[in-house]
Formats: sequence, structure tokens, C-alpha cells
Amino acid sequence: MISLIDRFIDKLIKESTPEKPIWNIESIKHGKPAHWNYIDGCMITSLIELYHVKKDQKYLDFSKAFIDHFIDSDGSIKGYNISHYNVDDICEGRVLFDLLRMTGDQKYLKAIEFIHQHIKTQPRTKEGNFWHKLIYPNQVWLDGLFMAQPFYTRYETTLNHKQNYDDIIHQFERVRLHMFDPSKKLYVHGYDAEKTIFWADPVTGKSKNFWLRAMGWYVVAIVDVMSYMEDERVNTFFKPLLQEIVDGLLQYQDPKTKMFYQVVDMKDQPGNYVEASGSALISYAILKGTRLNALPPHYKSKGIEIFYGIIDTYLSEKDGDLNLGGICLVAGLGPENNRRRDGSYAYYISEPIVENDAKGVGPLIMAYTEVIR
Repeated sequence: MISLIDRFIDKLIKESTPEKPIWNIESIKHGKPAHWNYIDGCMITSLIELYHVKKDQKYLDFSKAFIDHFIDSDGSIKGYNISHYNVDDICEGRVLFDLLRMTGDQKYLKAIEFIHQHIKTQPRTKEGNFWHKLIYPNQVWLDGLFMAQPFYTRYETTLNHKQNYDDIIHQFERVRLHMFDPSKKLYVHGYDAEKTIFWADPVTGKSKNFWLRAMGWYVVAIVDVMSYMEDERVNTFFKPLLQEIVDGLLQYQDPKTKMFYQVVDMKDQPGNYVEASGSALISYAILKGTRLNALPPHYKSKGIEIFYGIIDTYLSEKDGDLNLGGICLVAGLGPENNRRRDGSYAYYISEPIVENDAKGVGPLIMAYTEVIR
């Protein structure tokens, strides 16, 4: 089983270049040129972690060459436009800390400082949360915590004397206040602070449903921030936060595959399916959470069974070719001119299901690194 995963990873890196990574299905589908983006960020983050645990130089060499394609000597990043104020763009920056530490090359520090300018100027809601994007004003999505907060936390810990930990924790607190449903023990995908966008409840500002990958991004944001933060509130705030959402999610685990459904709490509705990317994110978060002593030790078996459930269900081999299926390509809310993305059940199950996209592959590799550990 493990050799199967290693062969699958080798396939992905052997068939990919920075100009054409085979795991970036959205770019391939839309004919987009190579650019700095969170999808590649998911993959390169996972390969850097795989290097840390396996010490196989090929993972580091590939990751460094991939990132170097986009980073100039002055730290500027090809295809990164801060004026878009898209928190997704911050995601890939977290690997720069690893490359800086391992190589000492100052271009990575310059690129880190460039991205930090984005953090400093990102528009916020009245309560202080980052907008998800400039085109989504006053909207907070669970995805955004994963995209921005791990980089932000690493920056504060390593380069800014931990000065803005309060801001980071405050953003998680506001998400818990506005996006958690205590009856379901789950988080909605999005929240509109102005309560005016078409997909939001006009009273609460919440979106309608519980999308799996959004909660997967969220639990990973919690454990990754915990691992980078040096503060007692890792124990007093983040540990209970993680325990609460993991317990909430486990209520809805599929007993057969051990995975989770695309719309988490509606497993019996027509069209719903166990989805690979969100399940992998949850597996990784549980396994890392137990390693960090943020979850009781017996949760480790849950993380492992989810990991192997994904492999048994969706990692297939035909004529020597390996592919990971069951990955929702993308899901979002709006903007105003895209009312199809309304947060309804019908919307979430209508999005394409694809193979080998890094939003599923990257999290599975991250979970694999925890299995190895």
C-alpha cells in the first residue's frame, strides 16, 4: 500500500513542470498560464513535508526548482498581484520559510517580506477578519483561514517577535462566533459581515450548508497555526477549538469508507458522495493533532482509518497508471454575477469531480507524512 503511494507521488512530479503541473486541473481546464497560486502551494507544501520525514533529496530538489521558477533574485514573485487582495495567494508563501532556513538564500526572505505586505494591507471586516478576496467584500470563508493564517503565524514567530498573535487568534474567535452551528457542531462555508450578499442569511450572514473541504481547510488551519505558534493560547484556545470541530465532524463519518460526504450532514440525499480532499485534510489534522497532544491519543486510529479509506476508495491503478479520484474540483460562493454558486445542496453536488488535483493529492500526502511519523 505504501509503495503504491510513493509510486503515485513519483508519477506526479515526473510528469509536472512549473509551466505545466498536472495536478493543477483548474489551470489546465481554463488554459491559464503558469502562475503563483494556492493549488500549487498545496502540492509543494506537501512535498517539502515529505522531504522532512523521508529525507529523500528528490522531493526537496523538485520543490526548490518549482518555487525558484516564480521567485526573482529581488524577491518579486511572478504572477502575484497584491492589488487583487486574494488571500489564496498567500498560501504558497509558507514554503519560503523552509527554503530560507535550508538554503540561506536571501531572495526567499525578500519574497516573504513581499507577501507580508499583502498581509498588512488586506482589507478586513469591521471586526477585523480578512476579506476572502477583493471581489468578495466583507466576506469571510473558512478556506481563507488556511490560506493566510499559517503564513501569518510563521512570520510572527520567526520574524516579528510574535507581536500580532492577538490578531491571529481574534480572527479565529470571530469565525467561531459567526460561522459555527452549535446544533450541527459544524461550520458553514462562508459568512457575509454585511448580511447583504444573495447567498447569505439576512439575519445571521451565514451561508446555507456545510461543505466538507471548507471544514477540512479549517481544521488544518488550526493544527498548522498551533505548530507554528509559541504561546500558551495554543493550549487554552486552539486545543479546545480543534477538539470541538473534530468531534463534530466524526458524527458524520461514513461507517463503510471511513470518509466524509461532500455536504457533510446530508449523506442520504441523492447525489451526495464521499469526497477525497476534505477527508484527507481531516485525516491530516487528526493525525497531526494527536502528535501535538492537542487530541487524545486514541484519535490517531481515526486519522489512520480515514487515510486508508481514501486510498481503498479512490486510489486506483490500471495498466500501471495510478490516479486519485473523488476530488471536488472547486466550490465557492458568488460573486454577485454568479448566482449559480448560491451555497445550496444542489450547487455543491453539481461541481465537477476530478482526478489528481492537488487540492486532494496535497492533503493526502500531508496525511501520509503523519502516518510515516
